[in-house]
Amino acid sequence: MDHTKAENITAFFEKHGELTAAVISGILIGAGFLLPSLSAFFFIPAFLIGGFYKAKEGLTDLVQNKKLNVEILMIMAAIGSAIIGFWAEGAILIFIFALSGALETYSMNKSQKELSSLVKMQPDVAVLVTDDGEKTVPVADLKINDLISVKPGERIPVDGVIEEGHSSIDEAAISGESVPIGKQRGDTVFAGTVNMNGALTVAVVKEQKDTLFQRIIELVEAAKSEKSPTQQFIEKFEGTYVRIVLIVFVLMLFLPHYLFGWDWKETLYRAMVLLVVASPCALVASIMPATLSSIASSARKGILVKGGSHLESLAALKAIAFDKTGTLTKGQHEVTDVVVRESMDKTSFLQAAASIERLSTHPLASAIVHYAENKKITMLPVDNLDDFPGKGVSAWIGGVKWKIGKASFVSENRDSFFEEKAAEFEKEGKSIIFAGYDDQIAGIITFKDVIRDEAKEAVQKIKELGLHTIMITGDGEGAAGTIAKEAGLDHFLANTLPEEKLVEIKKLRDTYGPVAMTGDGINDAPALATADIGIAMGGGTDIALETADVVLMKNDLKRIPEAIARSKKMSRIIKQNIAFSVSVILVLIASNFLQIVNLPLGVIGHEGSTLLVILNGLRMLKN
Repeated sequence: MDHTKAENITAFFEKHGELTAAVISGILIGAGFLLPSLSAFFFIPAFLIGGFYKAKEGLTDLVQNKKLNVEILMIMAAIGSAIIGFWAEGAILIFIFALSGALETYSMNKSQKELSSLVKMQPDVAVLVTDDGEKTVPVADLKINDLISVKPGERIPVDGVIEEGHSSIDEAAISGESVPIGKQRGDTVFAGTVNMNGALTVAVVKEQKDTLFQRIIELVEAAKSEKSPTQQFIEKFEGTYVRIVLIVFVLMLFLPHYLFGWDWKETLYRAMVLLVVASPCALVASIMPATLSSIASSARKGILVKGGSHLESLAALKAIAFDKTGTLTKGQHEVTDVVVRESMDKTSFLQAAASIERLSTHPLASAIVHYAENKKITMLPVDNLDDFPGKGVSAWIGGVKWKIGKASFVSENRDSFFEEKAAEFEKEGKSIIFAGYDDQIAGIITFKDVIRDEAKEAVQKIKELGLHTIMITGDGEGAAGTIAKEAGLDHFLANTLPEEKLVEIKKLRDTYGPVAMTGDGINDAPALATADIGIAMGGGTDIALETADVVLMKNDLKRIPEAIARSKKMSRIIKQNIAFSVSVILVLIASNFLQIVNLPLGVIGHEGSTLLVILNGLRMLKN
């Protein structure tokens, strides 16, 4: 075997060792049942291989944290089964517990990748402008008031103020707004945003550790480390349950001999039976099969759930928040209105505008071209195209110089008709481009980030489930209000930065209870991490996908109410399983004290209840 293959195999076992051990243990158990005469040769290694990781985890936790855990109880129960001759039962106990632990570990490891994709968005170096020229330095070495050069297409490395130049800045990483914003001298720029088309000299106003982008990273990291109330309760319950069982087990080793006159063999026998029947195997199985079945059936529907706890939490939601751009909307602007002056032919106006914009790199240009093509408008030859970053473009068509962009760029003269029209469209949340020639505005074109086709239906179904709906967006009041009304949301908040989104999520939780956040961008990551459930669009950024607990792989918002309904069904099944398994355990324990149940019957009751709850959980595979 060559060195590379050996490294690959080693890396595989380091990453998947726990799951591999559980699978090998299951195979050995199966072989033991198929070859009963050689069962000892299979059950013993099944014990050692399957129980290694959980025994190591339990003992390490016990030694380091002085904390009892279910791992210790399960290992003791398995060993107790072996001591009194029931190797198969002990091996099965080990296998079930090892498999559930392996799946849990795998899910937790997946969630640790989130910060790596976010950190990659922040430049490591910057071009420092000095009296002796420019030099590349680490971003961490920059100081306040330093001047840096940012070329077109580069990410801005720090928060700063433009000292020289003008450009369009893509601030989607911060605000979620899909349309670049024109910036000029004196305007603020943020780390992690992209300089689109103009050379800039920027004065540093914050060190790297204090930038808004760095704050997003810290917020994600802090929010993900917080434990949910359910998780804290389970951890407390685990220690209490193990402590009670172990105390009763120790008492069972000698008290019945003195109190009830049992002989020492019977006393030891009953103590071992107690360990078997009291082990929470059925309790563990009450949750895992139903959860895995739900995750599998959800995946078939295009809903990726990153763990059973997240799926379970969906049932408890009382409110759900949405980002706007790319979540409730398609994230792509489309032409909605074309208004021209009386003396201007609309087709000729569109023909000129589309012919020029066909050569432009502005994000809205493609929307104009697409709109014109759909209307079968032919393009005209264009000469001498000039780009004025933050203002617009100009070009010559048939001897006439056209300008497209801001109103002040197209014409120095005020036009009350178009001013009134523009004000009306701005109230509706639409973006506007002016176009004209001879220092006159010939017409305006409006754009809107169109709502997803399924958004209204999805919101309606969510509200029917009793959840409060709200939109939290970095966009302005006009755009936010229009989309919120179209989607049928209960409420909306506009002009919110990432930190403010996080605060609003916490306010929603205080007001309504458990809350979910649905988003797709880097700026949504802190809110996704802070919410009880983070839901990401499958077409979103890497950090949104990594941070979220649930991913809508097909960007279909209708899957959210489906996931909530499936979670409620799963919760009902889990409650049934827990009630049944706890009842069986209590009956078996009581029967053991009354000397009614023997070990084989105890194992049948214990494993039988486990099988029943597993079968009940598998009902979640049905759509």
